[in-house]
Amino acid sequence: MLLEAKSLKVYYDNVILAIDGIDLMIEQGEIASLLGANGAGKSSFLKAVSGLLIMENGRVTEGEIIFAGRRIDHLSPIERVKLGICLVAEGREILKNLTVEENLKVGTFIRRDSADAITKDYERVFRYFPVLLERRKQTAGTLSGGEQQMLVIARALMLKPRLLLLDEPSLGLAPIMAQSVIKEIQRVNHELGTTILLVEQNASLAIPISKRVYIVTNGRIALNCLSEEIKKFDISHYYLGRGNK
Repeated sequence: MLLEAKSLKVYYDNVILAIDGIDLMIEQGEIASLLGANGAGKSSFLKAVSGLLIMENGRVTEGEIIFAGRRIDHLSPIERVKLGICLVAEGREILKNLTVEENLKVGTFIRRDSADAITKDYERVFRYFPVLLERRKQTAGTLSGGEQQMLVIARALMLKPRLLLLDEPSLGLAPIMAQSVIKEIQRVNHELGTTILLVEQNASLAIPISKRVYIVTNGRIALNCLSEEIKKFDISHYYLGRGNK
């Protein structure tokens, strides 16, 4: 098991409970999806795993987060990155005044392997996202929304993550572009064996590429099943807040 959360809780301002005892497991090399309505607690879970919540005043986490057999909930975000956990947050947080190449270079700063290995990874991400090769000298802020999304994923891949946390990668993209991004996420998983936890509003994009699906309502796991079993359930109930009835 690569990632395990045990009775994980997240409080905002020490009062509001955003996550209420989530238990979740992800195996090495699989894609798992975390689905649910807005405000269900999906992004809070990703921030808790990546360590970002411990950097923000008024956020408190309880429970255990175990990565590759090691408890990590006490570690800083940079320590978790060094272990191979990388979050691509919602909002396409690129460095807009830098070029595409310079943004990708940022993703290599903590690496200590050879220049040849890093060069090969540049070539690999350009194969996944050829438009970035064409735009490599272009200022990142001038890219389209879809191209910016490709860039933040490519930058994350330059870190060589063991676990890639993706928060709403299709948000705000045209359907064709969203499908293209999801296709490349699946390709990364197949070719590199990168474990991926995908948070998505668009269940129709996420479920077909996932091995396991978790649906969150009101900060709790309301449904946990293999993606091939999802047709047994009317997941609209969970999005409408009736999943626990």
